Amino acid sequence: MRRCFRFALALALLAASGSVRARTLFAGGHWVAVERADGRSCAALARSELIAPRGSDQARVSFTFDRGGPRQGELHVRLSRPARAGSSVLLVVGGQPFQLLGRGADAWSRGPAQEAALIAALRRAGDMRVRFRGFGSGYTDRYLLAGAPTAIDAAAAACSRPR
Repeated sequence: MRRCFRFALALALLAASGSVRARTLFAGGHWVAVERADGRSCAALARSELIAPRGSDQARVSFTFDRGGPRQGELHVRLSRPARAGSSVLLVVGGQPFQLLGRGADAWSRGPAQEAALIAALRRAGDMRVRFRGFGSGYTDRYLLAGAPTAIDAAAAACSRPR
């Protein structure tokens, strides 16, 4: 039963990330790590705690590592709905806030220093939330962190080796 859940989670995340053909590196807790089909990048992925209604985009988060490239833990967040133009997107990991770069329904980390701090905070935290203003009110997407450190480590390790 648990293995079926992990497989379904992995497929859902891969489909959501646009990379249906990928090799699973790790699936545990609420996270999965994959190597993309082209072998140029690896990612640790999770969906938000709240499952999106049918026909809506699923809120999700990913940490991407390029094989020999510039991204070494870049955070990308797909918000549950578009953020209002000009509003801020705040990621809170275990009470520690991180201001993200947002545009529409997407947000990204601000660079390598912030990415390293995010991953370090995530290893100590029990929860992660993304807060933003949509059209009309504020929203929060919540993420469960069980399996996150191992998924991030698996993605980083797999793409640190030459292919």
